[in-house]
Amino acid sequence: MPAGMLTYQQLLDSDSRPVPETLRRVGETDIGPTTVPVARYLDRRYHELEKEHLWSKVWQVACRADQLERIGDTAVYDIADRSYLLVRAREDGPDGTSGILAFPNACLHRGRALRDGPGRVDELQCSFHGFCWSLRGRLKRIPSAWDFPHVVPDEWELPRLRVDTWGGFVFVNPDPDCEPLRDFLGVLPKLFERWPLDRRYVRAHVTKRIRSNWKLVQEAFMESYHVITTHPQLLTGFGDANSQYDVFGNVARAISPRGVASPLLAWEPTEQEMLDSALDRRIDDPVILEVGEDATARRTLADSARQALRAVLGEAADELCDAEAADSYFLNVFPNIHPWGGYNQIFYRFRPDGDDHEACLMEVMLLGPYAGERPDPAPEVRLGAEDHWRDATEQLGSLARVFDQDEFNLEAVQKGLRSTWRGHVTLSRYQELKVRHFHQLYQRWVIDLSGIESAQSVEPPPQPARP
Repeated sequence: MPAGMLTYQQLLDSDSRPVPETLRRVGETDIGPTTVPVARYLDRRYHELEKEHLWSKVWQVACRADQLERIGDTAVYDIADRSYLLVRAREDGPDGTSGILAFPNACLHRGRALRDGPGRVDELQCSFHGFCWSLRGRLKRIPSAWDFPHVVPDEWELPRLRVDTWGGFVFVNPDPDCEPLRDFLGVLPKLFERWPLDRRYVRAHVTKRIRSNWKLVQEAFMESYHVITTHPQLLTGFGDANSQYDVFGNVARAISPRGVASPLLAWEPTEQEMLDSALDRRIDDPVILEVGEDATARRTLADSARQALRAVLGEAADELCDAEAADSYFLNVFPNIHPWGGYNQIFYRFRPDGDDHEACLMEVMLLGPYAGERPDPAPEVRLGAEDHWRDATEQLGSLARVFDQDEFNLEAVQKGLRSTWRGHVTLSRYQELKVRHFHQLYQRWVIDLSGIESAQSVEPPPQPARP
């Protein structure tokens, strides 16, 4: 960081309340490659290797647990060319074992998907020929069973995936020999102790198809480095270059302060201008919040957030420090989920759109805290590649405008990567640390097991001679 520029830890020193240890903790800050082969985003072979070594081996979020609250509730999770069926087969055990089971979404008779979507059922019956299993996966009946003397019911249980839960999410892993989810998540539960994600409900849920590789798209949401050019309206109230980036095992973290001006600005804004920018107030929008006399934009922003949270958290809302209440605290867990910390409600998931390696689904959930009984989850809104995020403004509010700015770049990056004469993209040492960390883990899970890059050079190809 340039001399004279405040670090995030120095900004925390001026907080109005005690800062929790999780914000004072600093993880690794120099990890992963600074160059990444362009082929990882373009070559179909990587997609096939991801199916073999990543999606079939790694812990991944399948759905929210509130989709599977009642016995018989089902959900379908699709990833690449695979489909999995989740069902609540029983109540959770007193020892914390989950009553949720997951199976390959395929009938053992002729392979028809057992479920096409969510719903509540008493049994798992194939709609093609009627083969039927219990919610626990045991074969119940076969139409014309006399014609299948070779089918032994005890040998026809539906195969099971590993299932576990954390933060109100249901995780699955197709690998029976995988490490426990808690080991895979590492420090993540500790980082979220003060902001439990299992005490949230899905306030909004929007999924959009984007014509770009899933890795390329998620990397656009791993850093604040792009804000100066992609979201210039935020700079007056967003400390992009003051951000802290660090890494903890399979988890990478970024924290960007709000209610302060970017140190890259060439002028000094007023506190009100910083507050307006932090709230993404545009010129024609009415004033959302005013900075009081002798107050600061950052403190006003945090006080407003604490006030809003009192209805849910009670007096505990007053214990949230300014950073917890105001800042953008965004993490990613390998390979493809991005939970936000504090009481910022954003959660992202990125995955290939079916078996298409040059298109993906970007999924946004807003996870709202609640008091009393959990509200029903919002229905999912699906947007096509030609739609705009602002078509979902009712669900996402002002975030929709920001996402449209982000997406403006994404297909153009995919296009540019097809045209570049360089064999790699180049990453910064610090501000793109989370991207570097992702590719370090990607190397371990996909590349090292395949040897695909052993004979490939990441050096740029020869350039044509200039006339």
